Amino acid sequence: MEKKTAEFIREQNMIEEGDVVLAGVSGGSDSMAMLGLLKSLSRQLGFSLCAVHVHHGIRGPEADRDGNFVREICSQWGIPCRIFYYDVPKLSREWKKGEEETGRIVRQEAFKEAAREYAGERRVRVALAHNREDLAETMIHNLCRGTGIRGLCTMRPVSGEIIRPVLCLGRDEIVHYLEENHIPHIQDSTNDSDSYTRNRIRHHILPLLEQEINSRAAFHMAETALRLAQAEDYLCEQGKILAEEFYQGEEGYLFPEEFGHKPQILQKYALQQAVEQLAGKRKDITAVHIENVLKLFSMPTSRKISLPYHLLARRDYAGVRLYREEQSAKSCASEDLKWEMAIPGVTVCPYGEFRTEIISYNGQKIEEKKYTKWLDYDRIEKNPCIRTRRSGDYMVINSSGDTKKLNRCMIDRKIPADRRDQIPLVVCDRDVLWMVGDRISERYKITPETRRVLVLEYQGGYGNE
Repeated sequence: MEKKTAEFIREQNMIEEGDVVLAGVSGGSDSMAMLGLLKSLSRQLGFSLCAVHVHHGIRGPEADRDGNFVREICSQWGIPCRIFYYDVPKLSREWKKGEEETGRIVRQEAFKEAAREYAGERRVRVALAHNREDLAETMIHNLCRGTGIRGLCTMRPVSGEIIRPVLCLGRDEIVHYLEENHIPHIQDSTNDSDSYTRNRIRHHILPLLEQEINSRAAFHMAETALRLAQAEDYLCEQGKILAEEFYQGEEGYLFPEEFGHKPQILQKYALQQAVEQLAGKRKDITAVHIENVLKLFSMPTSRKISLPYHLLARRDYAGVRLYREEQSAKSCASEDLKWEMAIPGVTVCPYGEFRTEIISYNGQKIEEKKYTKWLDYDRIEKNPCIRTRRSGDYMVINSSGDTKKLNRCMIDRKIPADRRDQIPLVVCDRDVLWMVGDRISERYKITPETRRVLVLEYQGGYGNE
């Protein structure tokens, strides 16, 4: 196992002599196997090793047990260990983000803090203990949700400073390594629950594929992901080269009519690269945004669409122009700016992307996610719109139908004053159905009498950049 891992590290150019490797260690089987392998290989490959453990403040005594376990093992093995404590539930409320997203942010901060000790001295690598089945589960998850090539190869052996040394190993190999080397590990109780989508894939879907289709399904999916990553990198580079032909400096990009004669896949990658370049980031820019820009080529002049991060695409006589909107997000709150919501369908506006669908309600479990809400569709009398707050806005706050001014609701929810004009709202006239990222109106909550549900899903923009 050590030889296989060492070859994988060399093939992928993960670690150079003199590097510092910060290993994310939860105490579970995968991270303990990775820590054991890196400990054994550190002298051979000439790198320093430090363990990083993050206590999320969620699982009480079990989380305390995990931290103590990692500290004790590292002490026995002579490995420096940094343990970081965060109150994720509290931070989640303060930041108006879900606990999963908040956990991801604090883990990144923990690694940044640990890396500061070596700033300017040596290169730092962050080692994560994803294995081959983790990669397969991610591919299945993204494929079922809808994705392009990028979503099928997101879990790479090397991504910036992040490395995945055990991505070449399957779970059965990891179990064998732990047993053979008598390496202790602990079990996170949440891994047994089928409440999480990834766990359902892990416990049911992937095993079924391996039992009924091919016993090496995860292995072949990992091989495919590697090929897809190569294809994605090539297409991104070709898209970047093509987009640069039409770059006009501060005026953005102008894609002329002849751009439409290029292979469509190159058109999409060129537009993707242009949008990401103007936005300065990749997050929240989806295939729907790119498709909508392409549609402008077949539309009359002066038609335009809004994109995330205050970008605009406009059809004019010379082609399609892509540029940064001059006005700020706050100015978008003026009285004449609102976007009618497509039901069912997708609505893209400066505040992000809204997906809607209508489903029949038969008493099924209600989605309680922060950015997915279920509303009683039969109670909604007009087609909802998307905008920011205006004078006179209100919310229904209880089952009796009592209302409260929206500004008062925001104060009660402890939303900072400088952020209130940035929060997207789903409204019918002055009646606020949903304050995105926060509460929904009591008037439209699901009841036993509900027959049709409006499912709202929000992606990107406020509080999620």
